[in-house]
Amino acid sequence: MSERKNPYEIIGGAGKVEELVDRFYDLMSLEEVFADLRAMHSQDLSGSRDKLKLFLTGWLGGPDVYSPKYGHPMLRARHLPFKIGLKERNQWLACMYRAMEDCGIDGQIGAQLEESFFNTADWMRNQPN
Repeated sequence: MSERKNPYEIIGGAGKVEELVDRFYDLMSLEEVFADLRAMHSQDLSGSRDKLKLFLTGWLGGPDVYSPKYGHPMLRARHLPFKIGLKERNQWLACMYRAMEDCGIDGQIGAQLEESFFNTADWMRNQPN
């Protein structure tokens, strides 16, 4: 009987998470369509890149490398200072979906992750529109 793999293993582990996060933030910085999303971040994205890489590693089923460094993710609480409505959610999702596509994360695992990202991003909303 074969051992069932988690999303982290299926997409390719640490290397693929790093590639995905780097592409996500590169797109955010390069594409005008993501300008509002980019404006919500600090000028230096290195801390955001690091935190997202560590968070996604555990969120996808890999080792818990975020909590030992930053404590419990408290995802929604950490994002409360930012106004996140439909526009911001949709920009974040579009940027992440494009990064996934560019990194070759597609098929069944891509669809599964898109749904999970949507649910998480929608839960982050703190504005009605």
